[in-house]
Amino acid sequence: MSRILLFNKPYGVICQFSRDGIHSTLADYIALPEFYPAGRLDTDSEGLLLLTDDGMLQHRITDPKHKLDKTYWVQVEGLPDAAALARLQQGVSLKDGLTLPAGARLIDAPAGLWPRDPPIRARKAIPTCWLELTIREGKNRQVRRMTAAVGHPTLRLIRYAIGEWTLGDLRVGEWREHVA
Repeated sequence: MSRILLFNKPYGVICQFSRDGIHSTLADYIALPEFYPAGRLDTDSEGLLLLTDDGMLQHRITDPKHKLDKTYWVQVEGLPDAAALARLQQGVSLKDGLTLPAGARLIDAPAGLWPRDPPIRARKAIPTCWLELTIREGKNRQVRRMTAAVGHPTLRLIRYAIGEWTLGDLRVGEWREHVA
């Protein structure tokens, strides 16, 4: 039976077990050598990372053919208007092509959100807000590039869900097992 770990990756942790001497790694949080990450989450992003002990399941989770939705909570600079949201929803032109249409909506700051260490940069004259963005592909730094392309740079990025799996009440730096 396949085993899956749901991990709430903190900011600054790299998605590998081998140490690089600079960053914290998965080994600092998970002492189960038979598990491997199913996908990536940038060092400066937080939230849900799936790990599994099943290579076939790992491939299925990460394979673009399966198009698992990935939902992110994104704190952006400024207040996106309806036109900016529509561009995100229709697909955004990036240097490496047009993104697929995305789910995009304004949300309140997520309840129970942990403080980020270090905190985001804040500018007194520029407000921030939160978006929920759901994508079905995984271009490099895609969410950050999409929000920047519509004029609202990402300040904080938290992956909340991958397919059916969510962070739920998992605290930052903690993991739990889910039997697939």
